[in-house]
Amino acid sequence: MPPEQTGADQHYRALERLYASAPVNSLFDSTLAITGEGVSRLTFTISEDVYHAAGAAHGTIYFKMLDDAAFYAANTLATDTFLLTTSFNLHFTKPVRGGEVVAEGKWVSGRRRVMVAESRLVDAEGDEIGRGTGTFMRSRIPLSSLPGYVS
Repeated sequence: MPPEQTGADQHYRALERLYASAPVNSLFDSTLAITGEGVSRLTFTISEDVYHAAGAAHGTIYFKMLDDAAFYAANTLATDTFLLTTSFNLHFTKPVRGGEVVAEGKWVSGRRRVMVAESRLVDAEGDEIGRGTGTFMRSRIPLSSLPGYVS
């Protein structure tokens, strides 16, 4: 029999379900894992269907991966409401043409209304290909009202 989950573990698994249930995420080969407070890890598989005209992943994909990783790292600290991204800065350091990319998110500061989290992207060779910092604000949307969160 598996050990009893803590309240935090239940919240983390619910956030993972929430990620998987979002319609936009059906467009990507990606999975979310939350291993502890303020930490998230997303694994994406990059393929040609997300390329720009020069044959590498479009910047929107970098943003998606970085924003999601930072967002979920921050939302581990908000157990009652859904967070909203209010700003996000990103830096591209290397193009990626395919394979697995890991987005690592880490909460930096804030716990009440506004939170800051950072994220980085690492390609299959272990090179950092992008980095970002986001600001996230609590919304008025209760997590418990979202079907993916409660399943």
